[in-house]
Amino acid sequence: MTATPASPSRPWLKPAIVAAVLLAGLGFAYFTFATKVKAPEVTFITLDGNKVSSASLRGKVVMVNFWATSCTTCVKEMPQMVETYNKFKGSGLEFVAVAMKYDPPNYVLNYTQTRQLPFKVALDSNGEIAKAFGDVALTPTTFVIGKDGEILKRYVGEPEFGELHRLLQKALTAG
Repeated sequence: MTATPASPSRPWLKPAIVAAVLLAGLGFAYFTFATKVKAPEVTFITLDGNKVSSASLRGKVVMVNFWATSCTTCVKEMPQMVETYNKFKGSGLEFVAVAMKYDPPNYVLNYTQTRQLPFKVALDSNGEIAKAFGDVALTPTTFVIGKDGEILKRYVGEPEFGELHRLLQKALTAG
């Protein structure tokens, strides 16, 4: 005779299993959403050769946008990224657009100049910055980093700009 999990001899077993699964799920959710993750310590090399370190951006709200000139969604969202930067730069927003390692530097330079991108544009020539940010492979991927260096949000694909603007407003006005 085999006993089933809901057998009369162990009526507590099924609720115990359900409770254990729920606790595990809650624990996972807590560590996924409640624990803050620090942005990695990296140095961006901008198109004009300047070095910008993560440490130099501490105390500011920063958007880091991984993109490529060959990415149609990236090209589509870039005017809204420019609008977002222009809207919030006066409140202290910093923005670094990181071109993926497979993007030819001359394409990135041409795109940046012809579109007059107003923010810092960096090349990730060896892929180390994408790797440091969790092996970013899909573009666009955008990170919003708080003044304390904590990652507030990661967007894979084009963000919903209304929600992004609310997040930036909140982060920029936080103490």
